[in-house]
Amino acid sequence: MFKRHPKEIGEILLQAIRESRIETPLLQRRLINSWEAVAGGGVARYTTEKFIRGQVLFVRLNNPALRAELGMQRSKLVERLNQSVGTRLITDIKFY
Repeated sequence: MFKRHPKEIGEILLQAIRESRIETPLLQRRLINSWEAVAGGGVARYTTEKFIRGQVLFVRLNNPALRAELGMQRSKLVERLNQSVGTRLITDIKFY
């Protein structure tokens, strides 16, 4: 006889995602997509490019004054972005 150990579908999917090593890229995409909600629509209008390399989020802004202002709020933005995905995914943001 077979022993059955039923699992919830969510648990099975999470295990499959982790085994296929796509969990981190999926979380990175979720974090990048949450930029507008976290930073605000006004900031998002001046954002032209976003990507993650290592544990650093790189954000290109086409407004120098906004770039300087967000540079002072960097740690708060990092915290809020990490909260949006539920894990500590990034450690810093570089504005350029």
